[in-house]
Amino acid sequence: MENIWNNHRASVLAVLGAIVIGLTTLIVVPETQQAVIIRAGQPDRVANMYRPDVEFGDTGAGIVARIPFYERVQFIDKRVMNLDMPAQQVITSDQQRVVVDAYARFRVVNPVTMVETAGTVDQVTQQLESILVSTLRQELGRRSFASLLTAERGTAMQNVTAQLDRAARSYGVQIVDVRIKSADLPEGTPLDSAFRRMRSERQEEAETIRAQGRRDAQIIRAEAEGEAARIYADAYNQDPNFFDFWRAMESYRRTFDEGGGESSIILSPDNEYLRQFRGRQ
Repeated sequence: MENIWNNHRASVLAVLGAIVIGLTTLIVVPETQQAVIIRAGQPDRVANMYRPDVEFGDTGAGIVARIPFYERVQFIDKRVMNLDMPAQQVITSDQQRVVVDAYARFRVVNPVTMVETAGTVDQVTQQLESILVSTLRQELGRRSFASLLTAERGTAMQNVTAQLDRAARSYGVQIVDVRIKSADLPEGTPLDSAFRRMRSERQEEAETIRAQGRRDAQIIRAEAEGEAARIYADAYNQDPNFFDFWRAMESYRRTFDEGGGESSIILSPDNEYLRQFRGRQ
């Protein structure tokens, strides 16, 4: 072995040098990563770049060559990443203070732009976080607290996603989705005050509905009484004698039935009230 080293020292060093150069020249790009090759401080090319229309396994992942010590490689995740926003206090259109906890999901679709504008994914995340906070404040500030508990909340999130995506494109990033995890009133006096205000508003709304119901009932009752009077008038006009007889019988029924049929009345036979008992004359 010592003779081989003495006789072939130059060859052994050359082979070892070639191996080292080969290892530093070739890099392995995983399927989940994009590799930006940076030459002299500027992005030169991208290996395994994200393309939505290319199936998994055909994107260019694998062994990639570079110039050692002249080109460096920056790996960027191709998968969807999360951006968690710290809980923020937002004032809604009805002057309610709401603690909002939200998050966004994004993907780097143009790694060259991202490297040129932000440098790293962490720096992009910091930029997007400030934009997300500002966008949420603007969008939720135009809506009431009650709307955040209805389907209108989905519309607000769509608007936030669209605005954030427009800003993120300048960093080579696509916003996939934005969601609110929770939107709660602050603990303490503001929360109690809000509950009292909401209870008072519901009570006022209920009283308004009841007043409208009473008004409608009076209108319906008046219309029914008017219709009944019209029917009575029509009946009287068709046969006045029969109408007089029917009204007298109704009066007799109510008078004599009162008290369980044991009522008695003392009147002169010539009294006008008893004329129906005398028959036609």
